[in-house]
Amino acid sequence: MTATSSTPGPAPQGRYGRRSDQQADRTLKLVGVVLAVLVVGLVAWLGGSYIETASKLNGAVPTFSIVSDSQVQAELSVLKDSGTGGTCTIRSQAADGSVVGQLDVPVPKQGTSFVQNITIRTTARGTTAELMGCTPSK
Repeated sequence: MTATSSTPGPAPQGRYGRRSDQQADRTLKLVGVVLAVLVVGLVAWLGGSYIETASKLNGAVPTFSIVSDSQVQAELSVLKDSGTGGTCTIRSQAADGSVVGQLDVPVPKQGTSFVQNITIRTTARGTTAELMGCTPSK
């Protein structure tokens, strides 16, 4: 028995499509670059808007105390840009995690800081006082 080796000849022209592998690679690279630019732009936009919002009103509730089954007292402390006012939302939760009280506190435009002791009225005994967030006024 003799083995013959035959090498296949070139594929018939037009049989497997018109694009070469180089053209397909260029197209994939172009699509990848466009998607990468869009993702970087989206991340930059979201990060910039977060930083802009965060720098206008930065609040905290450094201390709170349970006064009774229907009241929680808290201290709201806000650092802000001068001339920026808004609203900060504080809530109180029961031991089981349910929200038992919530209060929106207006923050005046004057000054660069704002500290106020507040009382949150609750529907049951609250165990926490936490700042949900501060929103600058427009």
